[in-house]
Amino acid sequence: MTNFEQPVNRLGSNSIKWDTILKTYNEKELLPLWIADMDFKAPTGVLTAYQKLLTHGILGYTDTPEKLYTAIVNWEQSKHQLTINQEEIIFFSGVLAGITTALQAFTKPNDAILIHDPVYPPFAGIITNNRRQLVRSTLIEEDGRFVMDLADIEEKFKQHSVKVMILCNPHNPGGRVWTKAELSKLGELCKKYQVLVFSDEIHQDLIFPPNMMTSFFQAGEDFSDFSLQFTSMTKTFNLAGIKNSMVFVKNDRLRKQLLRKQAENFQQEINTFGLIGMEAAYETGEEWLATLLPYLQGNIHYTLDFFKTHLPKVKIMPPEGTYLLWLDFSAYPLSDDELEQLLVHKGKVVLNTGISYGPSGKQHMRLNIACPRVILEEGLKRIVTALN
Repeated sequence: MTNFEQPVNRLGSNSIKWDTILKTYNEKELLPLWIADMDFKAPTGVLTAYQKLLTHGILGYTDTPEKLYTAIVNWEQSKHQLTINQEEIIFFSGVLAGITTALQAFTKPNDAILIHDPVYPPFAGIITNNRRQLVRSTLIEEDGRFVMDLADIEEKFKQHSVKVMILCNPHNPGGRVWTKAELSKLGELCKKYQVLVFSDEIHQDLIFPPNMMTSFFQAGEDFSDFSLQFTSMTKTFNLAGIKNSMVFVKNDRLRKQLLRKQAENFQQEINTFGLIGMEAAYETGEEWLATLLPYLQGNIHYTLDFFKTHLPKVKIMPPEGTYLLWLDFSAYPLSDDELEQLLVHKGKVVLNTGISYGPSGKQHMRLNIACPRVILEEGLKRIVTALN
């Protein structure tokens, strides 16, 4: 079993999280609390599966095993009460690759695509890089958490003739786990205006009680007729580098259309490590995840208490899921660039800049708490050093 308290030296491993920040900021001894991967070793069952592969010694072309489909179907049923059939599963190298291909399959240049603001930055990049029209609907903050502005969404559906909405569920960076009631209201609007939903549910397993994950499929009887679910075990088990994800498509017409575009782009091949790692994670990782979640909750509570004591002017949105905290620094008279430079060059700590998540992310930062407590403690102290 992984010891989540034990730091692992990731420097020199070509880690984007740890090794790229020197080049980016030209500053030594920086502590990264930014990009969304965890500083924890993968589950033992996954590492054992890879050791078996390497002992065998041949890394040739690999077919998708039936056991992998079974592991996915069983996981979704047991963890999320979501019934998925084998033929409804399409593999991609990553969630973003899947979303990009779906965007190409179901829309054309200049079509309007709606996302929330703030939201995971690559959504906007996918839309603009594919020459689609980017439309944002700003989330409302109520009682310290985000809620959807359904009136604004409906108005923009009408005004821009929106073709697709990319939904982040659970939400990154706010940590909202959208309820069935919220998703149902959103889905009825999408159905009314014939908007296709791409639901990014990659954080579906990282949910803290009493919150419960609801897939967009589960929010309405016919919602699977106009939606696709994108997910993976890579976020759950800290396996982002193995590059494997799934798209669940229940509607036959939508599935055939996506498969056709995937074939056009020749994106149907998944590398051997992605196939083996996914199967091993779903078959052996349940105990690892059961230990991880309370550890993440402990880090969240520690962070909330720390800021309350040492930086009470910083407002934090307590997450219902994910391991990401949305920090509001607007009480400080700092521009976005000044805030980033202060944290990096005075505090020597790296967070994700809030403005990259959309215009409403101004004077915000995103903090990743998925690391050993000793690293988190040091990072929080550095934030205090920067601002005091």
